[in-house]
Amino acid sequence: MSALRKVHRSRLIHAVALPLLAASLCGCSSVDYFTHLARGEYGVLSARKPIDQVVNDPATDPKLRARLQLAEQARAFASDKLDLPRNGSYTVYADVGRPYVVWNVFAASEFSLKPVTHCFLIAGCVGYRGYFDHARAEAEAKELEGQGYETYVGGVPAYSTLGWFDDPILNTMMRWDDDALNSTIFHELAHQKLYLKSDTAFNESFATFVQEEGLRQWRVARGLPPGDNTEGQRSDDFTQLMLDLRVRLEKIYASDLPPEQMRAAKAAEIERLRADYRTLRDTQWQGYSGYDAWMNGPINNARLLPFGLYHKWVPAFAALYAQQGGDWARFFAAVKSLTQLKDEARVAALEQLAPAAAGTVGAAP
Repeated sequence: MSALRKVHRSRLIHAVALPLLAASLCGCSSVDYFTHLARGEYGVLSARKPIDQVVNDPATDPKLRARLQLAEQARAFASDKLDLPRNGSYTVYADVGRPYVVWNVFAASEFSLKPVTHCFLIAGCVGYRGYFDHARAEAEAKELEGQGYETYVGGVPAYSTLGWFDDPILNTMMRWDDDALNSTIFHELAHQKLYLKSDTAFNESFATFVQEEGLRQWRVARGLPPGDNTEGQRSDDFTQLMLDLRVRLEKIYASDLPPEQMRAAKAAEIERLRADYRTLRDTQWQGYSGYDAWMNGPINNARLLPFGLYHKWVPAFAALYAQQGGDWARFFAAVKSLTQLKDEARVAALEQLAPAAAGTVGAAP
């Protein structure tokens, strides 16, 4: 499962991968932004080629050919065994010629962990704004900083249009190993199966459960043993540091301290985070330094926003799946019933399914 955790954390740390174009189709704050998204999505769609065509092209790199052939098998497994949508998504491949397909801009006030949100007719409200062009994303971040916000720009290797288009496997996804790539297909198809407007934690926890359980079943079906979870445990440890920091900062922000003292307390907690990380790295991780670059960069409220989005309700969905006897069709029907509840009732139902999940530190903003 370490490969799965690897892709999960890469999303969590870099950005949240949720639908961009589908969000923009029916509402946008500016014509220029809408035009940018439309052109960006068109660029992705026009780069698509059927996987069979890529595989059968003699000029295709042998490694890419082998990976796409395996991804084809995982795509068929998703529909045949996991009851995920059977459509043209992930039956095509696109090389967009850049390291990320989109970049998301997160913003938060100096003394708040609530994101600046952007609301769209189809996708609802999300705590970021996405761009197909890195320079545009950076310009948006600078503009928000000029308004007094803390910002973070994160690259997104994959996203879903919620079935509006046939989403491709992207060259940006090839940085992952096979388990991570194939389980991402399960994750993104889960978004197409079911999506609840304006509830990122619900959507991502649901898709993450499908991703994890789908990968487990995929490995079993192929006669593969469970993978080494060392990397996954490091990812969990690192994320817990961030979630613990969020809790401490939230207490500071809820206090009556004057701004100068609140600012000093915030800085002290960030330095405490760095010290805790070094201790973890040098003892429990035995010197593993894979997160040093992230930790040594600037840390602010916006950079902490993605943490907690993906796993808050995973235990609840796991319990619901077990209640349905491991039957995917019954599970999806039960999840759909949850989406029809009002917010408070839905949270109560999830908490009842898995009480431990309700106490998860660093709930999604």
